[in-house]
Amino acid sequence: MKLQILVSTMQQDVRRLAETMRLQAESIIIHQGEENRYEEFEYEGHRMRCYHFRERGIGLSRNNALLRADGDLCLFSDEDIVYEDGAAQRIEEAFLAHPEADVLLFNVTVREERRTYWTERFHRVRWYNCGRYPAFCIALRTQKMHAANLTYSLLFGGGARYANGEDSLFLFDCLRTGLKVYAIPMVIGEEIYRPSTWFFGYDEKFFHDRGVLYHALYGMWAKAMGLRFLLKNKKQMCAGRIGFLQAKKLLFTGIEDGKREL
Repeated sequence: MKLQILVSTMQQDVRRLAETMRLQAESIIIHQGEENRYEEFEYEGHRMRCYHFRERGIGLSRNNALLRADGDLCLFSDEDIVYEDGAAQRIEEAFLAHPEADVLLFNVTVREERRTYWTERFHRVRWYNCGRYPAFCIALRTQKMHAANLTYSLLFGGGARYANGEDSLFLFDCLRTGLKVYAIPMVIGEEIYRPSTWFFGYDEKFFHDRGVLYHALYGMWAKAMGLRFLLKNKKQMCAGRIGFLQAKKLLFTGIEDGKREL
């Protein structure tokens, strides 16, 4: 079983990046910089295919990698992920052990304040709880993904109109098209902290864009899920200059805007 790692990066030395990330399988590196060109090199016996593009946007980056993925399995990744020894082999073995899974969501260690999930038991992921997993934990069967015609949204995420949510939408589309998604209690690497490129605090844009995202994800259930989100995170998100009632108003406005714009 052949794993490919799909790396999204920007303004990096890609040869040094392969070493820093400890890439342990053939990789497709999408580098957004100041030129358009292709280069190929080898790292630790693995082929590194690097595409340089003069463009911006995480959705564009993920899609450029997806279009070129041709291994049995693919794993999304970012430039700030460092893999544990044997991670690639463990991912391949996990798919062999779980033929029922089209998508597996792995644990990646992050700082406590950035943690949105941690899997302690193997379980099925459904539409109502798929919104907390980042791209770098997602691995899937490439042929299944291509057969379902899955791509990343160009409206959500870094460099796009709405701040974030592209990973949630991708997983939701996996479920919508019938792919079986499971979370597995296996750690494959660690995120090295860096300042966020999209998160600037719990401001007006954060709550508004979250409303647009919830419309895209949940449709008629968007307000109920949005209210649940606010209540669950009230102490953390509504303790600053934007209180609970204003956050709710901004989120619900985003939902209504989503109905008109998406």
